[in-house]
Amino acid sequence: QVQLVESGGGLVQPGGSLRLSCAASIRILSFRALGWYRQAPGKQRELVAIINGGGSTSYAESVKDRFSISRDNAKNTVDLQMNSLNPEDTAIYYCYYRPLLAREYWGQGTQVTVSS
Repeated sequence: QVQLVESGGGLVQPGGSLRLSCAASIRILSFRALGWYRQAPGKQRELVAIINGGGSTSYAESVKDRFSISRDNAKNTVDLQMNSLNPEDTAIYYCYYRPLLAREYWGQGTQVTVSS
């Protein structure tokens, strides 16, 4: 069983930045996808940013040019740098891992609140 543990969430003022990190309980060498989703109150879970096995990244239109996803192979983490945050970014952020041949895994989520 793979465990994903997110960290770095919290309360930030509009225009501020946060960096989320997701640590996996196993060494991830190859994968189909690694990324971040979010779910705001009353809304469906949506893709924020993702890295595929080839290293290509994709972003939701609403976060392009503000968020950046990256892997830290040494720490075995996938990180999400979030800049220029606005209240619409308030949500629970979930880490996502899709292995090559197995089912997908989700973290427990970390709350991000953008408010003055």
